Amino acid sequence: MNRFLILALACLSAQAFAAGDADSGKLKSQTCAACHGPDGNSPAGPDFPRLAGQYYDYLLKALRDYKSGARKNPIMGGQVGGLNSQDMADLAAFYSRQKGSLHVIR
Repeated sequence: MNRFLILALACLSAQAFAAGDADSGKLKSQTCAACHGPDGNSPAGPDFPRLAGQYYDYLLKALRDYKSGARKNPIMGGQVGGLNSQDMADLAAFYSRQKGSLHVIR
């Protein structure tokens, strides 16, 4: 029984360590703001994806996929090239905690 408890605690602490820091993500998001807006609600409307309010896991997967090349976009591929795992987790944490706005297309 003790082995199970130790394993469970190790998994929980690993998840906590891997989670992003929204405050650090805000600082790291300055480059992203040019296209996605300072809070993840793009001023260019539907031309750039809204990041604010998206799920943390979705944002993190998208960033990882751009970095690995599994998701193709020349602009995003270049933007994520210098990010490490913690940078991506921090950005995902920041944008997932922002309030998203709806884009109205007329």
